[in-house]
Amino acid sequence: MSERSELTPTVLAGIDGSPQSTAAAHWAAEEAVRTGAALRLVHAWPWLTDGVSSFAEPDDLPDVVQRTLTEAAEDLRGRYPDLAVRTDAVLDAPVDGLVAAAGDAELLVLGSRGLGGFTGLLLGSVSMAVAGRSEVPVVVVREAGEAREAADGTAEVVVGVDGHAPEEEVLAFAFREAALRGVRVRAVHGWDLPPLFGYAGGAVPAAEIAQLEALEAKLLSLALAGPRERHPDVAVVEDVRLGAARGLVEASTGAALVVVGRRHRPVDFGPRLGRIAHAVLHHAEAPVAVVPHG
Repeated sequence: MSERSELTPTVLAGIDGSPQSTAAAHWAAEEAVRTGAALRLVHAWPWLTDGVSSFAEPDDLPDVVQRTLTEAAEDLRGRYPDLAVRTDAVLDAPVDGLVAAAGDAELLVLGSRGLGGFTGLLLGSVSMAVAGRSEVPVVVVREAGEAREAADGTAEVVVGVDGHAPEEEVLAFAFREAALRGVRVRAVHGWDLPPLFGYAGGAVPAAEIAQLEALEAKLLSLALAGPRERHPDVAVVEDVRLGAARGLVEASTGAALVVVGRRHRPVDFGPRLGRIAHAVLHHAEAPVAVVPHG
């Protein structure tokens, strides 16, 4: 295992030898190259827990774990010769181990499996739990070949924006990722009709819908004013839609990345992901970044 300077930013990828985790490791390596960070590959191995040490030494690992870590690191070093790659086996259950290991990282990247879209599920239980607990942003990556990123140079970073209470950390992450890739941001603000319309029943007059939509569009523009000023070279598409979760899932087709927020929770019980983040993680057709805020 190689040492790294504490001043060197690190992108961490959780690996287990599956195709999904391999895709996550490659995504993490590309992100590390873009940002000038080091890459750390971590495998959680709870059966080795001795209650004393947090990490296993190479000689203490079963052959399959050693081979998984070594082969993944050698593959990435071959593809990215200038990238510093470190491997570790964490002596803990996968969720607890990955959350703890990510404490000093800039970003944690995990794999996913499933069909995506509204016809299937994207996420496994470990990825869901880690995304809900991590103190650093978590990116969940689809298996290679499943995501349909635009191949004509029009890929976007899609970010969910609450125009009524914009989250600065989420917007900052999305604009930074777009700037790194040289692509535009699509800011999606989903809104719903006021409950009054639902209680009244019947069709909502088109004129009233247009007025409400214009108000929501103005809120979105105001929310984006600060990030636009800080990133003048990043083009922005303002996208106002009925239905936040569905709008983000629909916009994810061909996207480079979808960014959603998750509020920090001061307690350990109850759901850790909001309904929008939960739905997007399950159904998006692109890598999804969950950014803690608040």
